[in-house]
Amino acid sequence: MLDTDFFRRWMTATAAAVDREADRLTDLDAAIGDADHGTNLQRGFTAVTAALGGESPATPGAVLTLAGRQLISTVGGASGPLYGTLLRRTGRALGEAPEVSTGQLAEALGEGVAAVAQLGGAQAGDKTMLDALLPAVQALGTSAEAARDAALAGAAATVPLLARKGRASYLGERSIGHEDPGAASSALLVGALVEAAGASGGGGA
Repeated sequence: MLDTDFFRRWMTATAAAVDREADRLTDLDAAIGDADHGTNLQRGFTAVTAALGGESPATPGAVLTLAGRQLISTVGGASGPLYGTLLRRTGRALGEAPEVSTGQLAEALGEGVAAVAQLGGAQAGDKTMLDALLPAVQALGTSAEAARDAALAGAAATVPLLARKGRASYLGERSIGHEDPGAASSALLVGALVEAAGASGGGGA
């Protein structure tokens, strides 16, 4: 079972991963976006870790709700609302349970991903963060490692795609040949689940 500490570790591990990969995310965004994806997410997840350090959410759902709220209030562009919606809706789906199973997390994260799809009007194959998140949710029922691998593969698979949503879609065929930065950062979020599980000393996802 995954408790509140696990979800705090997940957000902290995500912040560390974004910090490590911020330059790469920004470079990816420079090719087909505003060249600010890495710095925006870095600012947002720094705010998340600061908020978690100052508050003590009592449940897994409360951790994600707090994180989502911070991202919406601190991240500019589309990333804040999209990631904020993902985490807040996932947190809401988890409810007030003090512990959740990996299956329950997968189901709740699926609701969060569906909310992102509705907000952005995107679907699989549109060269967005959904191309990493959708396969990750499907694989999470197996393990966090399977979800991480699925997310990484989904992000890599965006390279040959034509962007149909977001700023990259304005480039038309020039968007082909570049990995989507949102899919890349989503893979970091999913990969942080494995780090959080490993830090639990053998338990976790």
